[in-house]
Amino acid sequence: MDSTGQGGTGRPAGETSPGPGGSGRRRGAVKQVRSVVRTRPWAAALFLLPALLLLGALVVYPIGYSLWRSLFDSSGSGFVGLDNYREMFTHPGTRQALQNNLVWVVVAPAVCTGLGLIFAVLTERIRWATAFKLLVFMPMAISMLAAGIIFRLVYEADPDRGVANAMLTTAHSAFTSGAPWPDARPRPDGALETSGDGSVLLPGPAAAGSPALLPLVGVKPQELADAADAAAPPPGDGRLTGTVWLDFAQGGGGEPGVIDPGEKGLAGITVQAVRDGEVVASATTAEDGTFGLPAEAAGAELRLPADNFAAAYNGVDWLGPTLVTPAIIGSYVWMWAGFAMVLIAAGLAGVDRELLEAARVDGANEWQVFRRVTVPLLAPVLAVVLVTLMINVLKVFDLVLVIAPGSVQPDANVLALQLYTVSFGTRTNQGLGSAIAVFLLLLVVPVMIFNIRRLRRERAR
Repeated sequence: MDSTGQGGTGRPAGETSPGPGGSGRRRGAVKQVRSVVRTRPWAAALFLLPALLLLGALVVYPIGYSLWRSLFDSSGSGFVGLDNYREMFTHPGTRQALQNNLVWVVVAPAVCTGLGLIFAVLTERIRWATAFKLLVFMPMAISMLAAGIIFRLVYEADPDRGVANAMLTTAHSAFTSGAPWPDARPRPDGALETSGDGSVLLPGPAAAGSPALLPLVGVKPQELADAADAAAPPPGDGRLTGTVWLDFAQGGGGEPGVIDPGEKGLAGITVQAVRDGEVVASATTAEDGTFGLPAEAAGAELRLPADNFAAAYNGVDWLGPTLVTPAIIGSYVWMWAGFAMVLIAAGLAGVDRELLEAARVDGANEWQVFRRVTVPLLAPVLAVVLVTLMINVLKVFDLVLVIAPGSVQPDANVLALQLYTVSFGTRTNQGLGSAIAVFLLLLVVPVMIFNIRRLRRERAR
């Protein structure tokens, strides 16, 4: 007999065979725990009591009280049965919140999971993967309230304050020059008239040799810091000449309709000569505001097209009724894409590389390897991330409250915000608020059950 045990098996005597994968040891440990629970149940109850007390105080009691409170009116003294639930589904604010929550559940988890998957796969191919993951995950360290304040500033409509519109206006100005003087307009008592399409007209035919004066006002002084002084039109010599200038002298004084010393010329304005609705000639004003048209423009009507006064491009109304929900979802993705990336990267680290290499040897390109091998192997992890984010977005509250302005908050409303508004707003109705809380719980429970069952199936494997 071998010294290590009976029959030369190499195990000490009396040791249970581990079986495939150590299942024997696991069964032995489970039996030992069960025997302790059966023989000394008071010990198990003593260890579980603090956790059960906390669970009852923080979870069970609030759920039970909310369910009970939802059956009473706003004062809490009159029993109304299911009336609060009926009112909840007929209230326009709750219906809008349901629609927005549906958008959140469909879009936000999918975008976060997709970006997390892309980031996790791409970071395996770059040297500075750790730094990149740190940057992407860093927003998770910021609270929802702080992130809401940050993105409220990012989405400011004024390009001088809002980062998003500052980037858009900068890109827009790189491809289009825009109107030269968007704030300019004719004098209310002057000779110029504004037509229905926004263009400015000098009524009557313009004569060669008789300079045309086109005074404008409304330009901000800071916009004229580099402008040249206005000059009188040069002699015509058979041509049609004139000046477009700001008919305003700083400090006051001057005569309306006359080029006074110190008044500034408006450069870059297009001047058209129009006859019978057709443009016969056009010119652009010089630095001093002067322009010249050929002799054939004589007798035509002078027009400053509306393009000279088109409003400047100021970006997108991110926090308007149309885009407020997508804008807030964008801030949520900024925060939680890093969470998805870290979980998916951890799952990707456990993928058998031999399977990927075998697919490449068989002739699959990188896209086919990703779509047909990597993604199916990561399906359990992707499901965990997706379901976790779905539960999370059903409870989103802080971002909507902070980012959405008060005027468009009803358009960005979600169930959690509706619950808060109804329960603690100007017209409090905690019975209706409790009904919304119970309904929100019922929405979360199926997703949680699905997640728990899936985790049990994974554990059983």
